[in-house]
Amino acid sequence: MEEVQDIVIVGAGIAGLTTSLGLHKFGIRSLVLESSGSLRITGFAIGIWTNGWKALDAVGIGDSLRQQHKQIYWNLTTSTISGVQTAAMSFEAKGKHGHHELRCVNRKVLLEALAKELPSGTIRFSSKVVSIEISGFYKLVHLADGTILQTKVLIGCDGVNSVVAKWLGFKASAFTGRVAIRGCVNFKSNHGFEPKFFQFFGKAFRSGFLPYDDNGVYWFLTSSEGEPLGPIQHPWELLWGNINKDNVCVAGDALHPMTPDIGRGGCAALEDGVVLARCLAGALLKEQSEETRGNGDREREEYKRIEMGLKKYAKERRWRSIELISTAYFVGFLQQGNGQVTSFLRDNIVPISLELLWRNITKGNVYGTGDALHSVTPDIGQGRCAALEDSVVLVRCLAKALFDETSKESKDIDERELDEYKRIEMGLK
Repeated sequence: MEEVQDIVIVGAGIAGLTTSLGLHKFGIRSLVLESSGSLRITGFAIGIWTNGWKALDAVGIGDSLRQQHKQIYWNLTTSTISGVQTAAMSFEAKGKHGHHELRCVNRKVLLEALAKELPSGTIRFSSKVVSIEISGFYKLVHLADGTILQTKVLIGCDGVNSVVAKWLGFKASAFTGRVAIRGCVNFKSNHGFEPKFFQFFGKAFRSGFLPYDDNGVYWFLTSSEGEPLGPIQHPWELLWGNINKDNVCVAGDALHPMTPDIGRGGCAALEDGVVLARCLAGALLKEQSEETRGNGDREREEYKRIEMGLKKYAKERRWRSIELISTAYFVGFLQQGNGQVTSFLRDNIVPISLELLWRNITKGNVYGTGDALHSVTPDIGQGRCAALEDSVVLVRCLAKALFDETSKESKDIDERELDEYKRIEMGLK
């Protein structure tokens, strides 16, 4: 039996459902194939950061999920060897794209929220893809039950062992040599934990927990000893490999499986879905050129537009995926390192670096510079050079602010002072 579908998405995980919902927002229907008999709700909970919430807002379910999950305001890390708290970092600082937002979200709630917004019949369960075949401008997707789907666009969101990624030529993911165990505890009454991310570092292991609502707590334990389970895609595979080919592409874990060390896998899948839907909608909703006459010409032109849309998506996501995979692996190496060097970096250098990343370097008309901003060890001899750089850049930015003319609308002294204050504030930013 052969069916015709415009867009087939393989996998009803975070990436697959977000892509389908994103397309639905543009008025484009898709079919999502899921090999299991129901939504895959394993994984318990995931951390969703600012970028993930922007993606959820784009598909229209951000506010409803915020109401069900607590915002996390602090990250506290403690050494289990010394018993000393090694870092306390606030997430309340404002970044260049706005205020930071972190919430731990129940994965089941997230998937159900995405699925609920899709038209009836969008998700087809118990539909396992076994092979893919080229047929002119289309792809033929063969299912285990004998069904053949002819589609204009094929999107693989089918996880680490993706059939679509394999068809594109991706090699199997490598194992990192680290173990991750995760779970949730649902208390009968309010657990009483503050909205903070608690992490504990020991000898070759890291553990932690954070609440996702008044009764639920998500916990994890990762270790560099034991049977290796953490998959990762080699960055060079993404650098040279095909994220897309013809009218086929991949997203989510099928594109960038990574270790959970920075908690960005789910956010990256949400990003993928929104960007892919936008790029694909731009291709599909574009009007046919007047030169296309017959059916063959129209099909060829639409095929080319789809191909260009997927190339645009691949261009946007390639370096972002490489960055996330590499960062996750490096952070995991530091966090669970067993040597003196990695332990020193983890307990001393990384917390300070993150402090600068999240904290305010400037506030109002106040600014810190030199060692007050970035106290460093003398090992690379750059402390005074950095202070000289700070001074030159600061003088330039501050002079521009002070020498700018007061706006003509400023009438009295108070207004002029306020206008100057705002210019100084912007200069320091």
